[in-house]
Amino acid sequence: MGLTVEQRDLRDAVRDLIAKTLPAETGAAETRADRSPWRRLCDEIGVAGLAIPERYGGAGAGLAEVCVVIEELGRNLTPASMLGSAVLAVQAVLATGDDAACARLLPAIADGSAIAALAWTTAAGHWDTSEVAFEARPVGVGAGGGGAAGGDGAGGSGGDWELTGEAHYVLDGEAADVLLAVARTPDDIGLFEVSPGQDGVARAAVTTMDESRSLAVVRLTGACGRRIGGDAAGPLAFARDQACIALGAEQVGAAQGALELTVAHLLTRVQFGQVIGGFQALQHRAADLYVLVESARSLARAAASAAPDPDCELRAAAVKVYCSEALTRTAGEMIQLHGAIGVTWEHRAHRYLKRAHGGRYLFGSPDRHLATIAASLIDR
Repeated sequence: MGLTVEQRDLRDAVRDLIAKTLPAETGAAETRADRSPWRRLCDEIGVAGLAIPERYGGAGAGLAEVCVVIEELGRNLTPASMLGSAVLAVQAVLATGDDAACARLLPAIADGSAIAALAWTTAAGHWDTSEVAFEARPVGVGAGGGGAAGGDGAGGSGGDWELTGEAHYVLDGEAADVLLAVARTPDDIGLFEVSPGQDGVARAAVTTMDESRSLAVVRLTGACGRRIGGDAAGPLAFARDQACIALGAEQVGAAQGALELTVAHLLTRVQFGQVIGGFQALQHRAADLYVLVESARSLARAAASAAPDPDCELRAAAVKVYCSEALTRTAGEMIQLHGAIGVTWEHRAHRYLKRAHGGRYLFGSPDRHLATIAASLIDR
């Protein structure tokens, strides 16, 4: 699928800004701490508010436009809070239909002044509403106000619920200004706003394979939370599916970046008196990768353009499975086709391979999503 004129302009604007802001060769440790690309993307292009309705301070665009941005971020492995804050957390809040919560939380997320994190899954990493990280119990109506974006200090925030548990793989969880927690209540699954600065909230960054992706463990010990909307099982599943499609776009971008670097190497590395790109065996491997990346891009764009629709879960599962495989294979071939330099720390090749392995298990493993597709085919 091709891009519209507006989407091409958006892509070019993001690409130009990244080229100006992010060094061509950025070490992994530097990329994790450097938020300047994200701040400029928010201030100058407004990427954080793309999927947020205009009445909440956003641009009112769709998932297709979000994926245009995320694909460019993936192409250069740009450190950004787009996936966790502007997609997963935003879609979870919007899907609850809680207008008051949307009006309270989304404007700051839209302008980039606040980063949101959704604490959901356990150490198993299934990202399923049947297995959530926290337990919530009511502590009485009218326990207090507060809970606004950014928190209200160590004294805690008001709320009608008390949450306890430990969430893993929380995107941008350590530095988030808005903390959302998924918890099991006595009756259903709920989404809660938790002030990150209160007592009872502990957040710790974890060592990740992909050091340009910030993940954290969030522990709540009797923390106060304000409930957002009603039963959150449906909204959370929807938000996860949207995030899977966005992650697929990021994986396509990363695969494209890896392929571009690999082709450039094949056209400059000389062996036996000619560039190695002249050898037919390597040409075939590069051509196969090109077809793989383009087919993954077509699938991701089709799913993004169709969302939301009744088959959103199946489209998201297909994107998760296929795009994960496309990036894994392209990054692996990148290592091999670069020869000895492909396994050195100084070269960027290892960063694409780490992004492939890290993203493969985010929002559920490909095997779990493949099982969803298989079950739907059997039911039919």
